Amino acid sequence: MSITENKSFIPRFLTGNMIKILAAALMVIDHIGVVLMHEGGILRILGRISMPLFAFMIAEGAKYTKNKTKYLGMIAGLATICQLVYYFVLNDLYMCILVTFSLSIALIYTLNFVKWAYLSNKGTLAEKILSPIFFFGLTAIVYYLNYIFQIDYGFFGIMMPVFASLTDMRDYEIPKGMRWIESHYVRVLLMAVPMLIRMIDCEPIMWYSFIALPILLLYSEKRGKWKMKYFFYIFYPLHLALIYIIFILVYLLSR
Repeated sequence: MSITENKSFIPRFLTGNMIKILAAALMVIDHIGVVLMHEGGILRILGRISMPLFAFMIAEGAKYTKNKTKYLGMIAGLATICQLVYYFVLNDLYMCILVTFSLSIALIYTLNFVKWAYLSNKGTLAEKILSPIFFFGLTAIVYYLNYIFQIDYGFFGIMMPVFASLTDMRDYEIPKGMRWIESHYVRVLLMAVPMLIRMIDCEPIMWYSFIALPILLLYSEKRGKWKMKYFFYIFYPLHLALIYIIFILVYLLSR
């Protein structure tokens, strides 16, 4: 629980599970609009809200997971499977959102190493010197990868969860006068920075993604009663498979 939670001036009643379910529903609506209805209106607008919701929950997942290697490995493994399917079935090298979030998690882990080196009182001088070099070096590599591959939501999409984790100091003791920096509201607003930068060369419909921010301000920093972690791991490839199966059946029946 955040230090600032008891001082919240906005009722924060949405659990992590609620936000993930909402994001998943909006994603399905978006993909139905694209694949089955070839519709670019309200369905696509609703779909724009999904990605920032998932991005913030990825940052939370990287924070709370007990097995960080497994968390990254699970998402990266699913990303690899999805990319193989895209390539062999659709002949498409477009990098899906799971690739985006895999890179986000890797950057968050290196960022957390920097925080540990400087804030835990355990970091050696070498770790304090090398950890930021490692973080910025990996960030540069990720930035360059966007010029080689077409990654979903691009570099600044990758950076959304990273910016949401930037001031997350919940594992460390910080001066009382600086505790505002780890506020949930600060983390939500920080995520808006890469969102705004990304808007520079995006289509106007992407501005609707900012609807996600007031939703995230209602996040209680609690998971919820149900353990739905593995559901969300398989939901993305499963719902796409079902939508494309429906698309193929409709196409065959209409011939």
